[in-house]
Amino acid sequence: MSGSGDPGRGARAPVRVTVLAEGPILVEGPVEVTGPDGTVRLCERPVVALCACRRSRHRPFCDTSHRRHGGPVGSHRDPSAPR
Repeated sequence: MSGSGDPGRGARAPVRVTVLAEGPILVEGPVEVTGPDGTVRLCERPVVALCACRRSRHRPFCDTSHRRHGGPVGSHRDPSAPR
């Protein structure tokens, strides 16, 4: 992908994205997020947490719902196992 970048990006450094095993997707900000309906939301935080569990009430942003429900949707975690 490095050779087919957007010519409008210039020489900017790549954006760092970190996918956590049982949590959100962390994106170095600021970021502009476009939703499926075309709504654009700007978040100017240094790190933005995007929901990966699909339980957040503030999607696409994480509201830590994954913590209350024991992990991502579809995870088969033993509820009696220590965290």
